[in-house]
Amino acid sequence: MKNLSLDATDIRILSAVQSHGQLSKTRLSEIVNISATPCWARLDRLKAAGFIRGYHADIALERVCNFTQVTVTVSLTHHRRADFERFETWVIGHDEITECIATGGGMDYVMKVVCPTLATFQALMQAMQDAELGVDRYMTYIATRVVKATRPNIAKLAVPVTRDRTG
Repeated sequence: MKNLSLDATDIRILSAVQSHGQLSKTRLSEIVNISATPCWARLDRLKAAGFIRGYHADIALERVCNFTQVTVTVSLTHHRRADFERFETWVIGHDEITECIATGGGMDYVMKVVCPTLATFQALMQAMQDAELGVDRYMTYIATRVVKATRPNIAKLAVPVTRDRTG
């Protein structure tokens, strides 16, 4: 979908919603620095256009339970559409896999996996092998601590790139 022409106010609204989640009409308009009614109308337009997929809480999982977080890189033996679809369908069906991105280069996928124990992670990897998904190899990286976990800065990403005209 081509970007709806977003102006600086739309970007401020999206940034506020990303940072704070659902806000009251009054609070959102204060953050964005426009009056409440037009601010809410813009928010409704952004939602209707599909710019906001949902609202989520950032849960302090380490306070809820013990868990093991592992990053896994996966390379498939073959690179046909059916191979990718079979693997991706399997991934989508497993809640322990919280993120999976397809990549170009040496590996086909990078996954973030969260399991209650290392043993349950190992069982998941065995299930992946048993499913005969055409996995050539995979590498695991056990997370010892999170150094940074944030969302992209929308305001910086939305700025049009300008060329240096001095040369």
